[in-house]
Amino acid sequence: MSTESRIRCPMLSKRIMSAKDAASLIPSGVNVGMSGFTGAGYPKAVPQALAEHIRERRGEGENYRISVWTGASTAPELDGALAEVDGIELRLPYQSDPICRQKINDGKMEYIDIHLSHVAQHAWSGFFGELNIAVIEVVGITEDGRLIPSSSIGNNKTWIDQADKVILEVNHAQSPGLEGMHDIYYGTALPPRRKPIPMTQADERFGEKYLICPTEKVIAVVETNAPDRNSRFSDPDENSRRIADHLLEFFASEVEKKRLPANLLPLQSGVGNIANAVMAGLNEGPFDNLTAYTEVLQDGMLAMLKSGKLANASATAFSLSPDANQELADNIDFYRERIILRSQEISNHPEVIRRLGIIAMNGMIEADIYGNVNSTHVMGTRIMNGIGGSGDFARNGYLSVFMTPSTAKGGAISTIVPMVSHVDHTEHDVQIVVTEQGLADLRGLPPRQRALNIIEKCAHPDFRPRLLDYFERACASGRGMHTPHLLNEALSWHQQYEDSGQM
Repeated sequence: MSTESRIRCPMLSKRIMSAKDAASLIPSGVNVGMSGFTGAGYPKAVPQALAEHIRERRGEGENYRISVWTGASTAPELDGALAEVDGIELRLPYQSDPICRQKINDGKMEYIDIHLSHVAQHAWSGFFGELNIAVIEVVGITEDGRLIPSSSIGNNKTWIDQADKVILEVNHAQSPGLEGMHDIYYGTALPPRRKPIPMTQADERFGEKYLICPTEKVIAVVETNAPDRNSRFSDPDENSRRIADHLLEFFASEVEKKRLPANLLPLQSGVGNIANAVMAGLNEGPFDNLTAYTEVLQDGMLAMLKSGKLANASATAFSLSPDANQELADNIDFYRERIILRSQEISNHPEVIRRLGIIAMNGMIEADIYGNVNSTHVMGTRIMNGIGGSGDFARNGYLSVFMTPSTAKGGAISTIVPMVSHVDHTEHDVQIVVTEQGLADLRGLPPRQRALNIIEKCAHPDFRPRLLDYFERACASGRGMHTPHLLNEALSWHQQYEDSGQM
């Protein structure tokens, strides 16, 4: 596509420059808000050019680092490139890059792990400091300077509003057919000026189709032609299929008991192979006219939209395999009528999640026998990715489901433990725990009944007797019968793994 058709604003077409020149406009020590959410819609060229710029400046003896704020995870061209040259001082609010993860766990990069619904509000309140520069990928620029959003929105509206200066990457590899798919609400405010979010159904539109940015803020426009870093999902394994089957059976039971309507309630699903397996099961299941109100739209939901099982889907980003991304591009007109991409302060808004009655389905690292969930830390201290939006949906949804295989590391680790080594979601926010072994419905149960339910239905047989023994001895200890624990043993499974590589 020609420059004229993508950059239609005469004033901004005069600010086109190379990624190298644009990167040189980002000084050391600044806070930079970058687009990107789950590997979609992130800037590709400027971060790599900035990484090379940092490498050169470091060779001259300068300790050149910036703080990076995004919507969620990005990709190697952004997080990986900047982390590799030790160019990130602080990162927020979510990441999944292996180099970033290592730097964070080695204490070489500061990291703020935060609920995704909180990020925009915290930025507007100044909790993170001043946002100096925003680097945002867009599909194009209209004649009057409005920005056509890319394959994710995330925090882009907030970054553009808050930043002193803006650098735009106009990506010719993103489909121009994305124009019109977005719904960006400019009515949010801080207390005490808040007004209700005007939304009662997942497919309602009440915002703008474009991002608004004063042209005087834009200091550079960089043209790129690079696809999102799409990851191919593996086919569902036996454990994933069994988890999906348990959930589908549970949903059918809830419909029969009239706790859920025949088309369920709007679905939220985390990212990963288990989530895609659940969507595949729903696509083949008995439920019709389903809806989705989620953060990320993966292959499984795209397939459900194509089959007609899913009537519409609201999200803030895509996370598609190469084949699914091609499917989206080839049939963009069809999907644009059924998909809405929103800012993450709306996609993850507690008010909207509570009002719509979302069925929240998220993964976890481990759960303990009382239903506390750790979704972020390995062995209590080492960050994996971050809490993301799971807390937004778990705390406010109508149903809160957490899923994982019952073991990890080839059976060396039980994902059901006496006490979690880190708490992201307390027992008060966790209603359903599912592994390939079974589903534990914790609603309406006091702690000791929850414990027996989780042990009997979710724990792997190799670990179930030890968990039951722990629970029975804790009950017999006389230390307190509401939530019995043996404090000298509660984390001993994790310590044993650290010492021997086996729980």
